[in-house]
Amino acid sequence: MTAHNPTAHPAAPASSHVLRFDSLFHPGRGVAVPCDASGHVDLDTLSERLRNAYLGARAMVGREYACPTVQQVH
Repeated sequence: MTAHNPTAHPAAPASSHVLRFDSLFHPGRGVAVPCDASGHVDLDTLSERLRNAYLGARAMVGREYACPTVQQVH
């Protein structure tokens, strides 16, 4: 999977933070989804594609992705 930019999709909510799952095997690649400052993701506001990427990355933590980190959007 490639990195997803939550601001690129018109249905993505405006958010000041993203929950980022970095790839363990491909530096610079990963999945990023909008979240609050605590790292909570509102699945109902995500597009189907981003929701599937998030759920897939969450299921593959430790095998394909590192533990997620909350990052402030610049």
